Amino acid sequence: MLKPFIKSPSFLKNHLHLLFFSSKSNYSASESPFSSLISKVIDVLSGDPHWPRNPELNRVAPALRPHHVSNIINTHKNTDTALRFFYWISRRHFYKHDMDCFMSMLNRLVRDGIFAPADHVRILMIKSCRNEEELKWVTEYLNGITANGVFGFTLYSFNTLLLQLGKFDLVTLAHNVYTQLLSSGVKPSLLTFNTMINIFCKKGKVQEAMLVFSKIFQFDLCPDVFTYTSLILGHCRNRNLDKAFEVFDRMVKDGCDPNSVTYSTLINALCSEGRIDEAMDMLEEMTEKGIEPTVYTYTVPIRSLCDVGRVDEAISLLRSMRERGCSPNVQTYTALISGLFQGGKMEVAIGLYHRMLKEGLVPNTVTYNALINELCAEGRFGIALKIFYWMEGRGTLANAQTYNQIIKGLFTMDDIDKAMIVFNKMLKDGPSPNVVTYNTLIVENLKRGYRNNAMRFLDMMKESGCEPDERTYCELISGFCKGGKLDSATTFFCEMVQRGISPNQWTYTAMIDGYCKEGKMDVALSLFDRMEEDGCSPSIETYNAVISGLSKDNRYVEAEKFCAKMTQQGLQPNTITYTSLIDGLCRNGGTDLAFKIFHEMEKNNCLPNVHTYTSLIYGLCQEGKVDSAERLLQEMEIKRLVPDEVTFTSLIDGFVLLGRLDHAFVLLRRMVDMGCKPNYRTYNVLLKGLHKECQLLTERVMAQNETLYGCSSDEKVSTFELIGNLLLRLSENGCEPTIEVYNTLVSGLCREGKSYEASQLVEDMKEKGLSPSMDILCSLLVAQCKNLEVDSALGIFNLLAVKGIKPYLSIYKVLICALCRSSRVEEAQSLFHSLLEEKWNSDLIVWTVLIDGLLHEGQSDVCMKFLHLMESRNCALSLYTYLSLARELSKVRKSSETNKISKENRQLSVPS
Repeated sequence: MLKPFIKSPSFLKNHLHLLFFSSKSNYSASESPFSSLISKVIDVLSGDPHWPRNPELNRVAPALRPHHVSNIINTHKNTDTALRFFYWISRRHFYKHDMDCFMSMLNRLVRDGIFAPADHVRILMIKSCRNEEELKWVTEYLNGITANGVFGFTLYSFNTLLLQLGKFDLVTLAHNVYTQLLSSGVKPSLLTFNTMINIFCKKGKVQEAMLVFSKIFQFDLCPDVFTYTSLILGHCRNRNLDKAFEVFDRMVKDGCDPNSVTYSTLINALCSEGRIDEAMDMLEEMTEKGIEPTVYTYTVPIRSLCDVGRVDEAISLLRSMRERGCSPNVQTYTALISGLFQGGKMEVAIGLYHRMLKEGLVPNTVTYNALINELCAEGRFGIALKIFYWMEGRGTLANAQTYNQIIKGLFTMDDIDKAMIVFNKMLKDGPSPNVVTYNTLIVENLKRGYRNNAMRFLDMMKESGCEPDERTYCELISGFCKGGKLDSATTFFCEMVQRGISPNQWTYTAMIDGYCKEGKMDVALSLFDRMEEDGCSPSIETYNAVISGLSKDNRYVEAEKFCAKMTQQGLQPNTITYTSLIDGLCRNGGTDLAFKIFHEMEKNNCLPNVHTYTSLIYGLCQEGKVDSAERLLQEMEIKRLVPDEVTFTSLIDGFVLLGRLDHAFVLLRRMVDMGCKPNYRTYNVLLKGLHKECQLLTERVMAQNETLYGCSSDEKVSTFELIGNLLLRLSENGCEPTIEVYNTLVSGLCREGKSYEASQLVEDMKEKGLSPSMDILCSLLVAQCKNLEVDSALGIFNLLAVKGIKPYLSIYKVLICALCRSSRVEEAQSLFHSLLEEKWNSDLIVWTVLIDGLLHEGQSDVCMKFLHLMESRNCALSLYTYLSLARELSKVRKSSETNKISKENRQLSVPS
């Protein structure tokens, strides 16, 4: 039965388009340009027998669209002329039929009983399908117009439809068409059977293919090389190489000679199974039989040889390939380039890339990804970026993998701004960011302590429809636990479970470790029990986290029980296990027992590490046994264990506590000579010793002169004098103060909020001819902003500008916020103007300065003012940033309203 009312997707789209515009027009359809164009063409076709050469038709033809042509075919009086016009317009370079045109032409030909041309149009229609949906629609439509039996499928049209269905892997639909052919009375050809066998075998459906294979003989046909090769492919897809070789042997026995595709299929399968040597033997057999290998035949073994590190053999195979007159293609070069990189032959790989270009081969996305990935892995980010920008310039489509590699590379270079620009380009122009993109952004922000930004990327991820995976939550939980944000980590943990993602060893261990470090042992132990109940076996890292927490909490008996439980589970205590026990005991005055465990550890061939010795040194120093502790330092050196800053600081602190300051400075010199850099705690310990020394000296002077003297009546001067004394003693002990020493001291003082002493130290530096680094200046600026010493902070900011140093975005944030808190909003706005001129990523500016800065401090009006300023300068912001800003503004205003109501309630509650 004819089904003229089936409409294609493009028809519906055009119909809606016409409806939309017709509702807005002020003239009738007869007056529209649409109708006028169609009328002109129909007039030419009707009035001029030589219409293909008509100048007016050739003039208006470029304006014709498929919906015009469809209308002309439907309305022209003469079917033959309509068909000729259908073919004529299809040959124009500017035009391509859509499914509506084919449907209009086919409907008309079938209606008029012109079946031979109709069959040709039907075949063209099938071949013109561009995707699965179109082909499904066409199959349904063609079945509809052949249902009455008048216009049945021919063998050619059946085979064409099967081939096209195979191209789009529509197996079920193809099988339906095949069944329809067998029951239609049309005699199938070998092409019919081969096509169906190949469709099944590509999907590994060998049993179904064998049923079709049996039909070949029923129709007195013989299988050919294509038939057997398809069956071999099916067995290879199922990784059943024994069966594949059985088919190969039968093929040869039946007198059917294998071709290059047959051999290539088997060689490919052998390589996929890691049987590379057998694949190479087959390649040799192939050439001995005079069958010329194709580029595909060579490329798979070359890739496999590279994958297993046999790069030299791969290069040798490339030479052999060239000698036989077979030129490598892009895939061949890509496999070799990747293999050379992995084999540490980076320069050769780059050379091969240039040779590829000289030979006129255009690298594809896979080639560029291989280059960019390997260059990034080697730390050659500059070259990787050049290739990426060259790709963009040449219009080569980079995929999500390319962008992900570049984003990761930019973060490794610490160029967060450029990484965000690349990410925004993905959001704007594609390809769409995937789970790897978002995970990279989350991980890199967590590494830098930007937890708010990590949460923003999680929100963006969810809002874009990209589902967070196990790694997303693992990284967030681990990152927030390390930052001491256990409440947020717990929220992520619960959200993960709600989304149906089971917590793994890593997730549970991160949570348990976080609670242990916070001293919340009961929660940690409860979580450990839940882990076991969920069937997730605790790892040695999980046990070590619990043992460490219990030991520090002075719950040694429970820690021992966990050690025993761990052993029962087949996990042997390692260095970290023993060190955790030792550290806990040493912190709680159990040094003697700690040494017993230390000796047991050595007896069990578990070698102590730096942390083990550091714990013991700390314990001995707390008990005043500093000489014994120093002997442990010598023992470490004998065992070639390099003490770190914690080891030395613990020992120095021990000598300071006993008033042996001179020896403490000797140890500091030893520390520096060993290449171990003192940290602020090291210097603070020495300052404590100097302060104690100053007090003792004052007391002696008081006792001798019976007069009240002090180090200084001004605490700030006193602290600075102590620092000056420290620097002098460092020089006397051969540790001349360097920029690094000043940097450590200034940063430490700033963290303690001692901006005055820090600025005095910076001035002292300058007097000694040392130029403060950017880190020193930025630390001081932040401390001054916290103390609202805004003029001093502005002075440092201007100094950075004079030196040509681009301050971090966080520096702008603290300075702008400090100016606003000091009611100097105009200066803050001026500074914000200069920030916008630096071309920072707009989203980062909003996140850092407006949300985390101004809104966090309740400056919502200034925030909105600055946002309007950004918009007036055409700063492009993502939709997510606007949504995030709206949410944060809502929170601030709600909080403000709550505070206002609370204040009013308090006023009302005061009795008059």
